[in-house]
Amino acid sequence: MQSLRKLLFPFSVLYDGVTRVRNWAFDKGYLMQHSFDIPIIAVGNLSTGGTGKTPMIEWLIEHHQGKRIAVLSRGYGRDTKGYIEINENHTAAQVGDEPLQIKLKYGDIITSAVCEKRVNGIEQLLKDHKLDVILLDDAFQHRYVKASHYILLTSYDKLYSNDYLLPAGNLRESRKGANRAHTIVVTKCPDCISESEMKLITKRLHPLSNQKVYFSTIVYDEKIYQSGKSMSLVHMRFNSVTAVTGIAKPAPFINHLEKYFTVNHIEYSDHHRFRESEIKTIASHKVVVTTEKDFTRLSQWKLQNVYYLPIKVKFKGDAPDL
Repeated sequence: MQSLRKLLFPFSVLYDGVTRVRNWAFDKGYLMQHSFDIPIIAVGNLSTGGTGKTPMIEWLIEHHQGKRIAVLSRGYGRDTKGYIEINENHTAAQVGDEPLQIKLKYGDIITSAVCEKRVNGIEQLLKDHKLDVILLDDAFQHRYVKASHYILLTSYDKLYSNDYLLPAGNLRESRKGANRAHTIVVTKCPDCISESEMKLITKRLHPLSNQKVYFSTIVYDEKIYQSGKSMSLVHMRFNSVTAVTGIAKPAPFINHLEKYFTVNHIEYSDHHRFRESEIKTIASHKVVVTTEKDFTRLSQWKLQNVYYLPIKVKFKGDAPDL
C-alpha cells in the first residue's frame, strides 16, 4: 500500500493544486458564492463516502422537528437532470437512493428535492415553499452556496487527519478544507469510546478555536422491517441470514448482524444498480437483510424475503445545538 501511495503521490500533488486554486478563487471572491435569508446547514466530508451523511441528515430532521424543513441533495447516480421535488412515487433511478430513502422515511414532514446546481435548487424550494431551514446533503465542496453552518463528518476508522488526497488517498481536497467547518463530527465511533480517546482524537484533528468536535456512534434498530411488517432480531427463528449490501463500508453492518446470525454476505459496490439476474439470486435466499439505502433500490421488485435494518445517530456526550 505504501509503495502504491508513493507512485500515486505526484497525481495527488496535481489534484491538490487544482482544488487549492478553486478554493482560493472562492475565498477571494473570483468565484461567486450565493447567500440566502434562511438558515442553511450543509453536511459533508473531505473524503469519498462512508462517513454517515444520510444518518446525520436524518438526525438533523428530527432535531428540527416542528419546523418547515427542506432537504436538498445532488441525487448521486440518478438518470435524470435538473430540479426534481421528490414524492413517494419516484424511484431511486430517478432521484437517487439516499434522497428517496429520506423522503420515504419522513414523508410530508419534510420537503425533499434533488438538483445538481444547489443554488438553483434552493431558489426553487424558496419559490415553491415557506421554509424555516434547508439541509444540504453532501455539500461541503459545493461552494457556490454559502451555508449558514457547515458540519464536517469524518469516520472514526479513517480520520481525515490520517488520510491523503486522491488518488493516493481518499480526500477530495486538502485537510485545510476542514477550516471551513463550524462543527466537526467523528462518526461511527465504538460505543465504548472513552473520554481520553475522544480528547486524543480531537487533538489529532487540530480544530480551530471556533470549532467544536463531537463524537457519534451508530445505533441499530431492534427490528428488521419490510413494507407492512417487522420482525425482532432477538426473536427471529433463523440461525443464518443472507446480507446484501451496496454501501461504501459494510463491515459495521455485517458485524452487527453476526451478533445474532451466521451471515452469508453478498457485497456490491456503493449505490449499485441491481440487475435482473442479481434479483433472481437474492430472491432465492430464504431471509435477506439489507440496509435501508439498499432496500430503497430493491423495493421496486417487492421481494417477500428481503428486510432492512434501520440505523440512527447517537452522540457520545454533548450533541450539537444548531
